[in-house]
Amino acid sequence: MNTEFVQNWFSQVKKGTLSYIILIILNEKEYYGYELVQEIKIHTTLEVAEGTLYPLLNRLKTDGIVESKWIEQESGIPRKYYTLTADGRETLREMKKIWLNLGSAINKIQK
Repeated sequence: MNTEFVQNWFSQVKKGTLSYIILIILNEKEYYGYELVQEIKIHTTLEVAEGTLYPLLNRLKTDGIVESKWIEQESGIPRKYYTLTADGRETLREMKKIWLNLGSAINKIQK
């Protein structure tokens, strides 16, 4: 087995699906960054560093898919919470269709 090839392939798959995973999670409620990382860990086997998450959230924000707001905390520093925009919810619906079609196609040829 070519371990390096598999690791590189997995890295690309992870990068390609992380946006989708984030949108799925943000569709439920708003989250701040660290909380979002924890939610990803709970629901997947992916290890996501905050250094990976925040640039991706900034790109999603620039693309109008998520929005953010600072919320003051009773104790401690304010937290930046992220939520889907209307365009983000529509984007998620379209991504879900693509994901399901791709999964179905892959399952057909794997059998």
